[in-house]
Amino acid sequence: MKANIHPKYFDQAQVICACGNKFTTGSTLEVIHVELCNKCHPFYTGEQRFVDSASRIQKFQNKQNIAKQYLTKKVKKQEEQKAKDTAPKTLREMLMAIK
Repeated sequence: MKANIHPKYFDQAQVICACGNKFTTGSTLEVIHVELCNKCHPFYTGEQRFVDSASRIQKFQNKQNIAKQYLTKKVKKQEEQKAKDTAPKTLREMLMAIK
């Protein structure tokens, strides 16, 4: 192996989780900060919990709300259009609708 090209390896690297759990492992970094570990991850704890670091759930819910608003506006427009169509038509309009 070539000398002085490999990173320094730490046998007692400290891993610190956001929940407060700490453990040691081997790594090229001396201290590693993580968001999830085996003590707080939903798969290991059996809890139903959403891990949302990039606010994806909130973005999805916002899209859903916008879609609902769009649909209600669309339904109102359709109802208004039907209300306009109930007005009496001329003979020419009725004959043009047949074709």
